[in-house]
Amino acid sequence: MKKFLVTGFLLIIFGITLLYKEQILKFYYDYFVKETKEVRLGKKNKYYRNYDFLYVQNTNNFKPKNKQELLNIFYTILNAGKDKFTFYCPEEYNSCLDDVKSLAKDQITLSHINNYVHPFNSFKNISTQTDTLGTITVNVKKAYSDTDIRLIEEAIKNIEKEVLDPNLPTEDQIRKIHDYIIDNSKYDSNRTDNNIIEYKSDIAYGPLIEGYGICGGYSDAMELFLDRLNIKSYKVSSEAHVWNAVNLYDAWYHLDLTWDDPVTDTGTDLLEDKFFLISTAQLQQLEKTQHNFDLNAYKEFA
Repeated sequence: MKKFLVTGFLLIIFGITLLYKEQILKFYYDYFVKETKEVRLGKKNKYYRNYDFLYVQNTNNFKPKNKQELLNIFYTILNAGKDKFTFYCPEEYNSCLDDVKSLAKDQITLSHINNYVHPFNSFKNISTQTDTLGTITVNVKKAYSDTDIRLIEEAIKNIEKEVLDPNLPTEDQIRKIHDYIIDNSKYDSNRTDNNIIEYKSDIAYGPLIEGYGICGGYSDAMELFLDRLNIKSYKVSSEAHVWNAVNLYDAWYHLDLTWDDPVTDTGTDLLEDKFFLISTAQLQQLEKTQHNFDLNAYKEFA
């Protein structure tokens, strides 16, 4: 009789456990896992940039309370060069999982965040996994391979020796790089017009190694030099285009190498400077369609 009672009791416990499994797991997770597990960023790679912007800021707070703090976490993950990172939704942030899922699907916002990090830490693909217990895992596939980075860094050192003079004013050094990239690369019309991909023209490898670029390649190449010159900068993108934002003399300027390297009907190579360190007002006077960017994402120009 006693054996039957014990068996029956165990079956009841087992049934209750199955019935309330999710609630039990959540209770255990909330009070014995999340509360005792402090999330830290850990080691940052050498391409980390200690820059905060109006749109996103570096953070040590991985318990978000709102959407802006989620944006800051994603920026920090990318900026630190992480390939994988896990953090948790706190119980008091009721819409946290929904906001994370929404952000994970929002390629425009993710691209804006990507524009603020060093090109070598930028993503080619980013994916986010969540579970009902509030675990968020971000996986990042970088835009540049280790081989790409090694060859580009070698090229940059050689270019710096060839064209840069540290005694020159900062603006003149930027112009030297601007002119070098344009003089030594062509716009990859085959890729944009005919979808023929022969070169890595969408990243800095194209213009710096292969001599061909599109706007992504031009802006990444320029961004790498700006970073090495310790100039605060990022990339600005519209729906159809991307270029550089440069902080100089405590003001922000636009710099667009793609539009300063125009494609001509005769195939003649031209070097222009119409889009060299200009204000937003000047930019909009020159061209409004492809440079129609979101001021909410690039607030330094607002």
